[in-house]
Amino acid sequence: MTKAPLPAAQRARGRTHLSARVRDGKSVLVDLHQAGASRLLFPRPATAALPAVWLNTSGGVTGGDRFEARFEAGAGAHLSLTSQAAERIYHALPGAPGRVSTTLGIGPGARIDWLPQETILFDHAALARNLTVEMAADATLLAVETLIFGRAAMGESVRRLTLRDHIDLRIDGRLAFADRLHLDGDAAATLDRRFVADGCGALASVVFATPGARRQLDPLRALLPESAGVSALGDDLLFLRLTAPDSFGMRRGLTPLLRHLSGGDLPRPWML
Repeated sequence: MTKAPLPAAQRARGRTHLSARVRDGKSVLVDLHQAGASRLLFPRPATAALPAVWLNTSGGVTGGDRFEARFEAGAGAHLSLTSQAAERIYHALPGAPGRVSTTLGIGPGARIDWLPQETILFDHAALARNLTVEMAADATLLAVETLIFGRAAMGESVRRLTLRDHIDLRIDGRLAFADRLHLDGDAAATLDRRFVADGCGALASVVFATPGARRQLDPLRALLPESAGVSALGDDLLFLRLTAPDSFGMRRGLTPLLRHLSGGDLPRPWML
Protein backbone atom coordinates (compact mmCIF):
# COMPACT_ATOMS: atom_id res chain seq x y z
CA MET A 1 0.00 0.00 0.00
CA THR A 2 1.47 3.36 -1.05
CA LYS A 3 1.63 6.03 1.61
CA ALA A 4 -0.08 9.32 0.81
CA PRO A 5 2.37 12.20 0.37
CA LEU A 6 2.72 14.56 3.30
CA PRO A 7 0.91 17.86 2.83
CA ALA A 8 3.10 20.85 2.06
CA ALA A 9 3.93 22.87 5.15
CA GLN A 10 2.52 26.36 5.37
CA ARG A 11 5.24 28.97 4.94
CA ALA A 12 5.31 32.65 5.86
CA ARG A 13 5.77 35.28 3.16
CA GLY A 14 6.31 38.99 3.67
CA ARG A 15 7.18 41.92 1.43
CA THR A 16 7.57 45.63 2.15
CA HIS A 17 8.62 48.68 0.18
CA LEU A 18 8.98 52.18 1.58
CA SER A 19 10.33 55.34 -0.02
CA ALA A 20 10.75 58.81 1.45
CA ARG A 21 11.59 62.30 0.25
CA VAL A 22 12.06 65.74 1.78
CA ARG A 23 9.13 68.15 2.05
CA ASP A 24 9.17 71.40 4.07
CA GLY A 25 12.44 70.35 5.71
CA LYS A 26 11.17 66.97 6.92
CA SER A 27 11.39 63.45 5.54
CA VAL A 28 7.94 62.23 4.52
CA LEU A 29 6.44 59.06 3.11
CA VAL A 30 6.15 58.90 -0.67
CA ASP A 31 5.34 55.28 -1.40
CA LEU A 32 4.37 52.33 0.78
CA HIS A 33 3.64 48.70 -0.02
CA GLN A 34 3.28 45.86 2.45
CA ALA A 35 2.05 42.31 1.96
CA GLY A 36 1.79 39.04 3.83
CA ALA A 37 3.38 38.80 7.27
CA SER A 38 5.40 42.05 6.94
CA ARG A 39 4.04 45.28 8.38
CA LEU A 40 5.47 48.74 9.03
CA LEU A 41 4.52 50.95 11.95
CA PHE A 42 5.17 54.69 11.99
CA PRO A 43 5.77 56.27 15.42
CA ARG A 44 5.23 59.99 15.72
CA PRO A 45 8.55 61.53 14.61
CA ALA A 46 10.51 63.56 17.15
CA THR A 47 13.07 64.79 14.60
CA ALA A 48 13.23 65.59 10.90
CA ALA A 49 13.88 61.90 10.17
CA LEU A 50 11.06 59.55 9.19
CA PRO A 51 10.95 56.62 11.65
CA ALA A 52 9.58 53.21 10.67
CA VAL A 53 9.31 49.99 12.69
CA TRP A 54 9.25 46.63 10.88
CA LEU A 55 7.00 43.89 12.28
CA ASN A 56 6.84 40.18 11.41
CA THR A 57 3.29 39.12 12.24
CA SER A 58 4.13 35.42 11.88
CA GLY A 59 6.21 35.59 15.06
CA GLY A 60 9.50 34.36 13.63
CA VAL A 61 11.25 32.71 10.70
CA THR A 62 11.68 29.02 9.92
CA GLY A 63 12.74 26.91 6.95
CA GLY A 64 11.06 27.91 3.70
CA ASP A 65 9.85 31.31 4.93
CA ARG A 66 10.70 34.29 2.75
CA PHE A 67 10.80 37.99 3.65
CA GLU A 68 11.83 40.81 1.33
CA ALA A 69 12.10 44.53 2.08
CA ARG A 70 13.28 47.59 0.19
CA PHE A 71 13.70 51.02 1.76
CA GLU A 72 14.61 54.11 -0.26
CA ALA A 73 15.63 57.57 0.93
CA GLY A 74 15.46 60.17 -1.84
CA ALA A 75 17.83 63.13 -2.12
CA GLY A 76 18.34 64.71 1.31
CA ALA A 77 15.85 62.43 3.08
CA HIS A 78 16.52 60.60 6.36
CA LEU A 79 15.02 57.22 7.28
CA SER A 80 15.40 55.67 10.74
CA LEU A 81 14.50 51.97 10.57
CA THR A 82 14.24 49.35 13.29
CA SER A 83 12.26 46.24 14.22
CA GLN A 84 9.56 45.94 16.86
CA ALA A 85 11.37 43.11 18.66
CA ALA A 86 14.21 40.64 18.28
CA GLU A 87 13.68 38.33 15.31
CA ARG A 88 13.61 34.62 16.09
CA ILE A 89 14.95 31.97 13.71
CA TYR A 90 13.36 28.67 14.72
CA HIS A 91 14.12 24.98 14.20
CA ALA A 92 13.88 24.20 10.48
CA LEU A 93 13.05 20.88 8.88
CA PRO A 94 15.51 19.64 6.22
CA GLY A 95 15.08 21.61 3.03
CA ALA A 96 15.09 25.28 2.13
CA PRO A 97 16.33 27.78 4.75
CA GLY A 98 14.39 30.82 5.83
CA ARG A 99 15.34 33.75 3.59
CA VAL A 100 15.46 37.40 4.66
CA SER A 101 16.53 39.96 2.04
CA THR A 102 16.77 43.70 2.68
CA THR A 103 17.78 46.37 0.17
CA LEU A 104 18.56 49.97 1.13
CA GLY A 105 18.71 52.71 -1.51
CA ILE A 106 20.22 56.03 -0.34
CA GLY A 107 20.13 59.03 -2.67
CA PRO A 108 22.44 62.09 -2.82
CA GLY A 109 22.80 63.73 0.58
CA ALA A 110 20.34 61.25 2.11
CA ARG A 111 20.75 59.02 5.18
CA ILE A 112 19.45 55.66 6.37
CA ASP A 113 19.94 54.31 9.88
CA TRP A 114 19.30 50.55 9.66
CA LEU A 115 19.02 49.53 13.33
CA PRO A 116 17.06 46.27 13.67
CA GLN A 117 17.07 44.54 17.02
CA GLU A 118 18.86 41.23 17.52
CA THR A 119 18.32 38.07 15.49
CA ILE A 120 18.12 35.05 17.82
CA LEU A 121 19.18 31.73 16.31
CA PHE A 122 17.76 28.56 17.86
CA ASP A 123 19.19 25.06 17.59
CA HIS A 124 18.58 23.46 14.16
CA ALA A 125 17.87 26.88 12.60
CA ALA A 126 18.55 27.50 8.90
CA LEU A 127 18.85 31.10 7.66
CA ALA A 128 20.02 32.84 4.49
CA ARG A 129 20.09 36.61 5.08
CA ASN A 130 21.22 39.35 2.72
CA LEU A 131 21.62 43.09 3.30
CA THR A 132 22.30 45.02 0.09
CA VAL A 133 23.01 48.76 0.15
CA GLU A 134 23.17 51.07 -2.88
CA MET A 135 24.17 54.61 -1.94
CA ALA A 136 25.45 57.88 -3.38
CA ALA A 137 28.97 58.99 -2.49
CA ASP A 138 27.72 61.91 -0.37
CA ALA A 139 25.03 59.85 1.41
CA THR A 140 25.25 58.36 4.92
CA LEU A 141 24.65 54.79 6.12
CA LEU A 142 24.62 53.47 9.67
CA ALA A 143 23.77 49.76 9.67
CA VAL A 144 23.94 47.08 12.35
CA GLU A 145 23.22 43.35 12.26
CA THR A 146 23.36 41.36 15.50
CA LEU A 147 23.26 37.59 15.91
CA ILE A 148 22.49 35.81 19.19
CA PHE A 149 23.37 32.10 19.21
CA GLY A 150 20.82 30.78 21.70
CA ARG A 151 19.54 32.52 24.82
CA ALA A 152 22.17 32.20 27.53
CA ALA A 153 19.67 32.93 30.31
CA MET A 154 17.63 29.90 29.17
CA GLY A 155 20.68 27.64 29.01
CA GLU A 156 20.37 27.28 25.23
CA SER A 157 23.18 26.41 22.84
CA VAL A 158 23.21 26.02 19.07
CA ARG A 159 24.70 22.67 18.13
CA ARG A 160 23.26 22.41 14.66
CA LEU A 161 22.99 25.45 12.42
CA THR A 162 22.97 26.45 8.77
CA LEU A 163 23.72 30.17 8.38
CA ARG A 164 24.53 32.33 5.37
CA ASP A 165 24.76 36.01 6.30
CA HIS A 166 25.85 38.48 3.57
CA ILE A 167 26.33 42.26 3.51
CA ASP A 168 27.09 44.12 0.26
CA LEU A 169 27.64 47.88 0.02
CA ARG A 170 27.94 49.75 -3.28
CA ILE A 171 28.83 53.43 -3.42
CA ASP A 172 28.03 55.11 -6.75
CA GLY A 173 27.74 51.63 -8.25
CA ARG A 174 31.16 50.45 -7.02
CA LEU A 175 31.41 47.55 -4.59
CA ALA A 176 32.99 49.18 -1.54
CA PHE A 177 32.40 46.48 1.09
CA ALA A 178 31.36 42.82 1.23
CA ASP A 179 31.06 40.65 4.33
CA ARG A 180 30.36 36.90 4.33
CA LEU A 181 29.57 34.78 7.38
CA HIS A 182 28.96 31.06 6.84
CA LEU A 183 28.37 28.64 9.72
CA ASP A 184 27.42 24.99 9.32
CA GLY A 185 27.03 22.32 11.98
CA ASP A 186 28.03 22.86 15.61
CA ALA A 187 27.95 26.66 15.97
CA ALA A 188 28.78 26.54 19.69
CA ALA A 189 32.00 24.60 19.03
CA THR A 190 33.00 27.02 16.26
CA LEU A 191 32.32 30.07 18.44
CA ASP A 192 34.35 28.54 21.27
CA ARG A 193 37.51 28.79 19.15
CA ARG A 194 39.78 31.54 20.44
CA PHE A 195 40.16 33.42 17.17
CA VAL A 196 36.50 33.09 16.18
CA ALA A 197 34.51 34.33 19.19
CA ASP A 198 36.44 32.92 22.18
CA GLY A 199 33.29 31.40 23.67
CA CYS A 200 31.00 34.39 23.13
CA GLY A 201 27.40 33.76 22.07
CA ALA A 202 26.61 37.15 20.52
CA LEU A 203 28.09 38.78 17.42
CA ALA A 204 27.40 42.21 15.88
CA SER A 205 28.56 43.90 12.69
CA VAL A 206 28.33 47.66 12.18
CA VAL A 207 28.92 49.54 8.92
CA PHE A 208 29.25 53.33 8.91
CA ALA A 209 29.70 55.05 5.57
CA THR A 210 29.72 58.83 5.12
CA PRO A 211 32.14 61.47 3.80
CA GLY A 212 34.92 61.83 6.37
CA ALA A 213 33.93 58.72 8.34
CA ARG A 214 37.58 58.14 9.31
CA ARG A 215 37.33 61.11 11.72
CA GLN A 216 35.19 58.91 13.99
CA LEU A 217 37.88 56.27 14.37
CA ASP A 218 39.51 57.56 17.57
CA PRO A 219 36.23 58.50 19.34
CA LEU A 220 34.87 55.02 18.58
CA ARG A 221 37.98 53.29 19.87
CA ALA A 222 37.55 55.15 23.15
CA LEU A 223 34.04 53.66 23.44
CA LEU A 224 34.83 50.10 22.34
CA PRO A 225 34.36 47.23 24.80
CA GLU A 226 37.30 44.87 25.18
CA SER A 227 35.96 42.27 22.76
CA ALA A 228 35.43 44.63 19.81
CA GLY A 229 37.37 46.32 17.06
CA VAL A 230 36.95 49.01 14.43
CA SER A 231 38.79 49.57 11.14
CA ALA A 232 38.81 52.36 8.58
CA LEU A 233 38.44 50.75 5.15
CA GLY A 234 38.90 54.15 3.54
CA ASP A 235 38.35 57.80 4.38
CA ASP A 236 34.58 57.35 4.05
CA LEU A 237 33.96 53.84 5.46
CA LEU A 238 34.26 52.23 8.91
CA PHE A 239 33.54 48.65 9.95
CA LEU A 240 33.07 47.44 13.52
CA ARG A 241 32.81 43.88 14.85
CA LEU A 242 31.75 43.11 18.40
CA THR A 243 31.40 39.92 20.41
CA ALA A 244 29.78 39.48 23.81
CA PRO A 245 28.84 36.58 26.10
CA ASP A 246 25.11 37.14 25.60
CA SER A 247 22.49 39.59 24.35
CA PHE A 248 22.61 41.71 27.50
CA GLY A 249 26.36 42.17 27.23
CA MET A 250 26.01 42.97 23.54
CA ARG A 251 23.44 45.70 24.18
CA ARG A 252 25.63 47.21 26.85
CA GLY A 253 28.61 47.41 24.50
CA LEU A 254 26.76 48.24 21.29
CA THR A 255 24.35 50.95 22.43
CA PRO A 256 26.94 53.69 23.19
CA LEU A 257 28.56 53.12 19.78
CA LEU A 258 25.27 53.41 17.90
CA ARG A 259 24.25 56.49 19.88
CA HIS A 260 27.54 58.15 19.01
CA LEU A 261 27.26 57.37 15.30
CA SER A 262 23.57 58.27 15.08
CA GLY A 263 24.08 61.54 16.93
CA GLY A 264 21.06 61.00 19.16
CA ASP A 265 18.84 58.51 20.92
CA LEU A 266 18.17 55.10 19.40
CA PRO A 267 14.66 54.21 18.18
CA ARG A 268 12.11 53.69 20.94
CA PRO A 269 11.86 49.86 20.60
CA TRP A 270 15.51 49.65 21.70
CA MET A 271 14.48 51.13 25.04
CA LEU A 272 11.78 48.55 25.85
